[in-house]
Amino acid sequence: MKRQIIHIDEDLCNGCGECVPNCHEGALQIIDGKARLISDLMCDGLGACIGHCPMEAITIEEREAEPYNELEVIAGMVSKGENTIFAHLQHLKDHSEFGYMKEGVKYLNEHRAELPFDLNKVLQRMADATAKAKTQHGEGQPQQPTHHAHAEGSSCGGGGCPGSAPVDFSQMNIDPEKSTPTGDLSSALTHWPVQMHLINPGSGHFKNTDLLIAADCTAFTVGNFHSEYLKGKSLVIACPKLDQGIESYINKIQRLVDEAKVNTITAMIMEVPCCGGLLEIIKKAMAQASRKIPVKVIMIGIQGEKLSEEWKMF
Repeated sequence: MKRQIIHIDEDLCNGCGECVPNCHEGALQIIDGKARLISDLMCDGLGACIGHCPMEAITIEEREAEPYNELEVIAGMVSKGENTIFAHLQHLKDHSEFGYMKEGVKYLNEHRAELPFDLNKVLQRMADATAKAKTQHGEGQPQQPTHHAHAEGSSCGGGGCPGSAPVDFSQMNIDPEKSTPTGDLSSALTHWPVQMHLINPGSGHFKNTDLLIAADCTAFTVGNFHSEYLKGKSLVIACPKLDQGIESYINKIQRLVDEAKVNTITAMIMEVPCCGGLLEIIKKAMAQASRKIPVKVIMIGIQGEKLSEEWKMF
């Protein structure tokens, strides 16, 4: 499948850092005087950083891309040095991508003798960053993603909106089955963010899950949304009428099917005509996906009643 991702011409880059705060995914940092893409996983190819580069060093390239492979990514980063490797691993950790982080560390350990830097220094810096975060947040408190953290040798920290930073609640010892009720109900949400524009299909919390794609209004209409529909599923929400740039939704759903390998999709829509657009987006994504998985379509009435439920193969 094709994927858009940024390319940085390091010969043109002057390290000014104008691009960094405009990367909403926090995937750019200035390291050793150059802008570096520290996470292929987090780059959404939106290109918001491009217009802020005064040297025209950043471009978007579209290429055939296999599903994200941490071993290939970190192997390609090794030549960029200790600071880039540290920033990459710390970025994965900050975004709760612990599986990919462990893969990267394992690769580095296996190739320790070939590395142009001391791996022990990288691991010690990560340990120091963890200790510092615990001191700042209080021992035993969940560590929140730190987009503002600077890498050594960097003049500018990571950008991005803290509210869009991916969080896997399962890594915080939060059990949805035993979560503290708010009022009479408990939250069954397992991750953050959930809005379609903000989610990253490559995030580990989507892998091999049953996916619920819910129209925005459904959760406000159905009183037992969490216990009846969300429990045991990963969640993405969208509004086909009000959201801008929904063409990108087709690609994201396709990646969730082909790369994250979700088991099933439940499409939860309202009975109003505009909500049918969400189902059309899912149909187009399934037509482009290489895998075929069942899709359950649930239609909700404007007073919260379930009008229909049907399994389909698109």
